Amino acid sequence: MESPDQMNLCAIYLSGMGVGGGQAIFMAECSHMFHFHCISASVAYGHLLCPLCNAPWRELPFVRPAAASVPPTQPPLQPPSVDVMPLPIPPRLSVPTQPADPDVFDDDEQVASAAGAPSSRAVVVKTYTDYSAVGRGSSRDNFAVLVHLKATGTEATCGSPAPREPLDLVMVLDVSRSMHGRKLELLKQAMRFVVDILGPEDRLCIVSFSSTARRVTRLMRMTDAGKALCVRAVESLTALRGTNIAEGLRTAAKVLNERRYKNGFSSVVLLSDGQDNCTLTRQALGSGPSSLARIGTTTGGRTAPIHTFGFGRSHDAAAMHVIAEASGGTFTFIENETVIQDAFAQCVGGLLTVVVQDARLAVACVHPGVRVVSVKSGVYESRVDEDYRAASVAVGELYADEERRFLLFLAVPRAGGTDGEVTTLLKVSCVYRDATAGVEVSVTAEDTVVARPEHAPDLARSVEVERELIRVETTEDIAASRAAAERGAHQEAVEILENRWRAVAQSDAARGGDAMIAALEIELRGMLGRVSSQQNYARSGRAHMLAGMSAHMHQRSSSSSLGSWSELELLLPSAIGFHAGGVTTSMEGTRQDSHRVDATLPYATPAILAMLLRSRRAREAAAEGRLEREEAEGSDPN
Repeated sequence: MESPDQMNLCAIYLSGMGVGGGQAIFMAECSHMFHFHCISASVAYGHLLCPLCNAPWRELPFVRPAAASVPPTQPPLQPPSVDVMPLPIPPRLSVPTQPADPDVFDDDEQVASAAGAPSSRAVVVKTYTDYSAVGRGSSRDNFAVLVHLKATGTEATCGSPAPREPLDLVMVLDVSRSMHGRKLELLKQAMRFVVDILGPEDRLCIVSFSSTARRVTRLMRMTDAGKALCVRAVESLTALRGTNIAEGLRTAAKVLNERRYKNGFSSVVLLSDGQDNCTLTRQALGSGPSSLARIGTTTGGRTAPIHTFGFGRSHDAAAMHVIAEASGGTFTFIENETVIQDAFAQCVGGLLTVVVQDARLAVACVHPGVRVVSVKSGVYESRVDEDYRAASVAVGELYADEERRFLLFLAVPRAGGTDGEVTTLLKVSCVYRDATAGVEVSVTAEDTVVARPEHAPDLARSVEVERELIRVETTEDIAASRAAAERGAHQEAVEILENRWRAVAQSDAARGGDAMIAALEIELRGMLGRVSSQQNYARSGRAHMLAGMSAHMHQRSSSSSLGSWSELELLLPSAIGFHAGGVTTSMEGTRQDSHRVDATLPYATPAILAMLLRSRRAREAAAEGRLEREEAEGSDPN
């Protein structure tokens, strides 16, 4: 339970209100609280806006001077009497329609200088064929080709950190009645960590919602002063009645759409622990997810993704998943409430390493008889031309060291008399925007070829292609199992998962110790009990499966895919090192431990692993601090 001093902090004096300590308290129209003497000093310097949310004030306190008989250096025995002094609204600002916010959110803090010089980063594009050869007299109707993209990392040069794209981040936080107590304390701890890891060029806005939504802070840079204000704003959050997700997202939309300045990359993080009880959200979801999810754009018309977090077992997983998928974000299920900070660390840790934007993959058939039959691209929009001679995939942004794999299925004809010893199947290229320099870059992979011997012996399938086929088929079966569970066919849902688990376990990739395949085995086993009954499915199965599908379809790390947080905490120190300036990603552990980390955290990049370790150590330090304080209080005779 929070004390009054913890709940109410003066954003100017940056301390507790000191209730009962002889200091008069003023609550502004925007619901933020301040000391009277702080407000008076602020007004004396011409500051007529709330320092937290920038809302204009129509009324300000006027503190009467103390009686002449009281020496100026002696504090008054009673709080000074207070009148309210009307204050004219500044000419350029209109009176807000709601007390908490101005009409237009054009009060965002100016961004830093423009992007720097082009970096040495690149997207590496490779292709792998299902088999290395096809007999000259043979044809293939579904010959698999894997296209693999990987963004290079954020390695520093000459001991200085590599430049990155600053982030505009809007955190939309549920503060409904169900968040009261322990949940709210965990949320505040997680938000303090988020504020801490953002850089001075990143900008953060905090929006809270219950039955209505409120912009708690304007979009401001995370300098030392900005961080201090945001931490105080977080500490002032209190649990109220109602859950109105739509209003929270609408407020986030205003922040992004009405800002005067823009960083090159924007994102929204939405957290909720309950069912929306406002009809507006239901109506919006019923008319199509785009009315809720496509809420803002950044430079160049790119949509800001909404990464949604279902907190605990009572949230609306279906609605949160729809919102995330419609906006290009991911959905994460935080089943263990104590790891909310780690979940935020994993998400924001990735957002802070965006190195590629607007990536688009282009595929062109080279041999006149080759055709593109289909593309397996998950949530990424793909297109096959009408003549089946070309295809494309909209990849979007990539984090440092992040990978994307896409399967193409080709029709490969028999080799003609004039064909040589190889058939050139495809030419693959990728065009993207360097997030740091803001310039467009194009890279082309080596031509994809297959040998055409007179007689092709029995050949081993490509390990890379087999691995991706297993991953895609597993994702499709998870979706099929979920669909069966939704219609109440729980035995069918279990059988789908069991059959897929056996197929995965018996694959050559599993016998070879592939880390991704090991992760899929763990995930499938964990899902079996969650779909076995309606009760289990409603309690955690739906959220767990939707979150797993989101991770696999995006090929992006999600805390929902963690096998065991206790195991992760044991493995991370051996897989990630430290240096004097912070976390580094040197893989110092044994090869076995590294594989175990990969199996526990599929799709995680080195930077995300490092941020998770940083979060874990911060949580341990906070827990130790609380224990020391409790022990000190217990030993105090007073």
